[in-house]
Amino acid sequence: MSDEELAKDLGLLSALAIGMGTMIGAGIFVLPGVAAQEAGPIVVASFVIGGLIAMVNALAVSELGTAMPKAGGGYYYINRGLGPLFGSIAGMGDWMGLAFASAFYCIGFGGYLTDLLSGTMLALPTLELGLFALTDVQIGALIAGLLFVGVNYVGAKETGGVQTVIVAILLGILTVFAAFGFLHFEWSTLTTDGLAPTDAGYGAILPGTALVFVSFLGYAKIATVAEELKNPGRNLPIAVIGSVGIVTVIYAVLVGTMLGIVPWHSLHGKVPVSQVAEITFAGIPVLDAVGVTLISLAAMLATASSANASILSSARINFAMGRDKIVTDELNEIHPKYATPYRSIMLTGAVIIVFIAALGQDLEILSKAASVLHLIVYALMNVALIAFREADVPEYEPDFRVPFYPVTPILGAVLSFGLVAFMARIEIALSLAFVAVAVLWYAFYARTKTPRQGVLGEYILDRSEEMPDVAVSAASVARPDVSSEYRVMVPLANPRTEQHLIELASTLAAENDGVVHAVHIVEVPDQTPLDRGADQVDRLDDESAKLLERAREHAEDYGAKIETTTIVSHRSFEEVFDAARERDIDRVVMGWGGDRPWSAGRAERPLDELAHDLPCDFLVLKDRDYDPSRLLLPTAGGPDSDLSAEVARTLRSATGASIRLLHVVDDESEREAGEAFLSEWASEHDLADAEASVDASGDVEGAIARATDDRTLVIIGATERGLLSRLVRGSLVFDVVDELDCSVLLAERPTKRSLRERLFGKSE
Repeated sequence: MSDEELAKDLGLLSALAIGMGTMIGAGIFVLPGVAAQEAGPIVVASFVIGGLIAMVNALAVSELGTAMPKAGGGYYYINRGLGPLFGSIAGMGDWMGLAFASAFYCIGFGGYLTDLLSGTMLALPTLELGLFALTDVQIGALIAGLLFVGVNYVGAKETGGVQTVIVAILLGILTVFAAFGFLHFEWSTLTTDGLAPTDAGYGAILPGTALVFVSFLGYAKIATVAEELKNPGRNLPIAVIGSVGIVTVIYAVLVGTMLGIVPWHSLHGKVPVSQVAEITFAGIPVLDAVGVTLISLAAMLATASSANASILSSARINFAMGRDKIVTDELNEIHPKYATPYRSIMLTGAVIIVFIAALGQDLEILSKAASVLHLIVYALMNVALIAFREADVPEYEPDFRVPFYPVTPILGAVLSFGLVAFMARIEIALSLAFVAVAVLWYAFYARTKTPRQGVLGEYILDRSEEMPDVAVSAASVARPDVSSEYRVMVPLANPRTEQHLIELASTLAAENDGVVHAVHIVEVPDQTPLDRGADQVDRLDDESAKLLERAREHAEDYGAKIETTTIVSHRSFEEVFDAARERDIDRVVMGWGGDRPWSAGRAERPLDELAHDLPCDFLVLKDRDYDPSRLLLPTAGGPDSDLSAEVARTLRSATGASIRLLHVVDDESEREAGEAFLSEWASEHDLADAEASVDASGDVEGAIARATDDRTLVIIGATERGLLSRLVRGSLVFDVVDELDCSVLLAERPTKRSLRERLFGKSE
């Protein structure tokens, strides 16, 4: 199986366009008429309040997105933070919410298309098939849906470009509309029959907010394409927060202007902007004749761009869920030409078409169902942010942090859940039905497929004695019921040395019924954007393909399953650790290099060693004609020696290797104690039948050198000396390692160490 990363094709303008394009379409061209009938002129306040709630959530999206710029957005954050049960709810909810929203936007498109073509030879027909009927508006919506599914199928670069052009044209037309509309604005028209309906009064504000909140879904869509965003640490917060702020102002100005031109109870429920444009452009040369047509075209552009951005985002969520095995992994497949998750896009498109056909005659159900599902996701996203912060996850390092923590995420969760209460019962019931389906899906399918436990579950179970019993029980019930497939990752760069790395990795994987993940990391200079680096990969495609194909052949020779990935990065060495964390790798097998930190006795660079723990076991091979038939295993105890023993047992099982154990003591007076230690250690590690040797010289380096006379491979644990100690005195054994004639395997296991231990080493 070969895996590929989504290309980084989207810039800041494209990201802003994705967010703004989604929001402007619904908020201006579709909802003002329907919302005004419910809330009256005070609906302007409904839009503003919706924008404020969206802004609070946008802060959380910005922090999570800069910490984890991955395809899937809210789903990805919730799955990592709260675990796969809530990830299933968020993924299904966000995916179906976007499908509802996309169908809603397409219906808006169909309404304006029908209005534009009405009375012409191109007027859209209705379709009746027995009890099943499609209106002309639905026919137009289906055209839009098919068109933008096709655009997303072709690729994100094309999608981002389309969005930028659409939003630029749209803003230009709306500016003209607002300028001329201001000349017709009358306060008396705005306040006709009061600022709110007499039966509801100002209590209509929040129900109005619930109705129009679908207009604010676009900002979170930016996060769902964060994996394809250039410089996400800078561009994502600007795009997310900026898009919410800009469109909230646009909504307030334009909706207020419209209600000051046409009384709220007379505003058209399907094409309100066209109705206002007839008055606004009346008597103005050129615009009098083409103004309404221009507005209809702008409305079609706006609603189509909303649908387009939502289809893009929903497909990425499906892609991310497939990658985590919550849905079938076949959805991960990347199109060989367009580099898009085309199967996800096609499946999402099919769901949207069904919604248009089945629910397209009831706009409010589509809009409110989309809002409820998204509000649930936003609330869970804020809770996930709190989980990441409180668990103090080392790799959680966002470039942007929400202000006033923890008040901001708590407020975001409360406001999101609270707004759901103002929805109609049918939309709440429909949305909760999808949540129930997601829970059942997790219980009967995903729980036995996905291996990842969330940060919250790990935090609770690691502190089970301190936590309430109900929390521990819930975390135990919800955690995945699957043994994670044993995974060995091999970073490849040098075709001359990769065979022995693959041989070692394949042996480990085959003996544990696991899989080898071969990763070709292509490093590009910091001055080169990663999208240009991707172009370089295209030019080097033959070389990369040959390297990975050789790796596949070698793995298959040793009876191991293998997956391959090519990654473009500015930091080839650091990318190894990032890739191991992302893919839940059990062990990394990699080659030795003179410029690498293990020449000082550990697997990480000094700053990384101080900052966090290793993501998994690391085995670093210094290859001198690798031969695992006669092993030397020096040990003084400790977790790294435990790892060395596991590797030695695996090699013995696979190859019949002979094993010699070595323990060094200071002098003859300690020999007896040393022999007792080595005997007990060998017995505990299932190596009692191995040859045992105690050296009483006190010279570890010399003892290892002498013991390797007839050995072909030395497996040695990483040094336990601290960083400062190594800088002063050097590593205990690595002065002699370079002088050995046989291969050397450095073994390091992740351990919890205090900052003092990282600096000075463990106390004797």
